[in-house]
Amino acid sequence: MQVIRLAALSDNYIFLLHDPQQNIAAVVDPAESEPVLKQLAQLNAELVAIFNTHHHNDHVGGNQQLIQKFPQVKVYGGAEDKGRIPGQQVFLQQGDRVQFADRVADVIFVPGHTRAHIAYYFPPQTPNEPGELFCGDTLFAGGCGRLFEGTPAQMVESLTKLRSLPENTRVWCAHEYTLKNLQFALSVDAGNTDLQKRFDEVQKQRTQGIPTVPSQLGVEKLTNPFLRWEQPALQTAVKSNDPIQTFARIRGLKDRF
Repeated sequence: MQVIRLAALSDNYIFLLHDPQQNIAAVVDPAESEPVLKQLAQLNAELVAIFNTHHHNDHVGGNQQLIQKFPQVKVYGGAEDKGRIPGQQVFLQQGDRVQFADRVADVIFVPGHTRAHIAYYFPPQTPNEPGELFCGDTLFAGGCGRLFEGTPAQMVESLTKLRSLPENTRVWCAHEYTLKNLQFALSVDAGNTDLQKRFDEVQKQRTQGIPTVPSQLGVEKLTNPFLRWEQPALQTAVKSNDPIQTFARIRGLKDRF
């Protein structure tokens, strides 16, 4: 399975999954249809699945046009998103599995950003390759999504699920927010040398127009404050020794950053 990253809107990423043997494709969170249709035409591939993580328009905005072009396409999303995702036919819950070509993804229920958010995790097929995590707006490179419909406790539980995946997991998040996320991270975790090094690397990448997605989960665990609510330095920074309150206060600071 090849993962092709497509830029969309101002800072979104759409992910096209391509099986070159069968020449079929699936798309994760099509913010708009045009880049997907263009890539499918270049591959001469048939779209068989749309995997939505949540209902926000910058993740489902291309659904209807893709359904019109490929009437047999199956549209997947969270069970709690019923009625909110255009064309949704499959309603997924924690523990469900979905198949694309010869790969099977685990569905992870990750409410917080929205009440219905899910993520898709394709485990590695061999010990030496990474798994692929498509996490929408729950986990970002260097950050996490705003809490629009969920609570800090829900988000901590959701991020704990994602944090428990193997460290070499590739994190395919849906926005190019990394540089600003790391600027904020330094404001609450300034003594983190791994974070300082990552910030310098990301600055160079963005200066050259290089995308920072995918990230790697092991890097996130070392540098992303929203996966580090138990760390003493962060608890000191926000004057709390309670993990959920620490997370909530960091998220509140980020909302105003």
